[in-house]
Amino acid sequence: MSSGHDHALPGASNERSLRWALLFTGGFLLAEVVGGVVLNSLALISDAAHMFTDAAALAIALAAIRIARRPADDRRTFGYHRFEILAAAFNALLLFGVAIYILYEAWQRWQAPAEVQTTGVMVVAAIGLLVNLVSMQLLRGGKDSSLNVKGAYLEVWSDLLGSLGVLVGALVIRLTGWNWVDPLIAVAIGLWVLPRTWILLRDTVNVLLEGVPEGVDVAAIRQSLLAVEGVVGLHDLHVWALTSGKPSLSVHLVHRMERADAGAVLHAIRKVLVERHGITHTTVQIETEPCAQALADSEDPSAIHASAAGEVHTPR
Repeated sequence: MSSGHDHALPGASNERSLRWALLFTGGFLLAEVVGGVVLNSLALISDAAHMFTDAAALAIALAAIRIARRPADDRRTFGYHRFEILAAAFNALLLFGVAIYILYEAWQRWQAPAEVQTTGVMVVAAIGLLVNLVSMQLLRGGKDSSLNVKGAYLEVWSDLLGSLGVLVGALVIRLTGWNWVDPLIAVAIGLWVLPRTWILLRDTVNVLLEGVPEGVDVAAIRQSLLAVEGVVGLHDLHVWALTSGKPSLSVHLVHRMERADAGAVLHAIRKVLVERHGITHTTVQIETEPCAQALADSEDPSAIHASAAGEVHTPR
């Protein structure tokens, strides 16, 4: 016996925001690359590298939303929603690569500081700051509901700080003549990005490994299900997410069915999972005693028993 729901796709607003953010970011990327090379600023080149990953992240995120719309088929019965997570993981790896490259280049510049044309750098950085502010505002609404959009948002956010750092660094160089400030700003940008990139990669790996979604308390779910009238035990409880914001649950429940209506039992279970835990995509199997799978999964089949209180215990 099971219950299900439709797999809602990321909203059209996310796609529209990503499209506009990509347009702004991609348009400014070319100007920043040229400016970094001509003005001889590693900090500006660092910011341009982040801008490149921003553009790539936005393009991949946009493609992920469109691919996720493809319906499930006989080869991919869950559809293509997981592509969103793959895109977010790829973006995280891109950021790691960029950060390592910038740190290496900064070390080279630190040993031999190069003269920086500060006026041009400040102008380019100020424009980049404005572009990233606009892009962040466009992506803000979808970052909490989609790891895909969150990945793009984090990259734009890191680039905004990068543009701000470049602007401040160029001003300091202009006032003091300390050209070593330029690679220092580049290092600061790289070190700021790394821990946030690790968080994004950790979250995507958790989804790919079908780990428990962030904010879901499995112990609380177990207690809620055992509190449903007539439920005397459970086993094979699994909670995972197909993609961000789409938690799923499957469980085998042992129920005293003497006078119970199976439909009413399922309704009560669904209500608990939706109202208390926000999980709408569920698969529930009702049993009058632990099934063969529970016995097979247990290290000690004889230990699966009904206690005096009526609970069924399945050691793990």
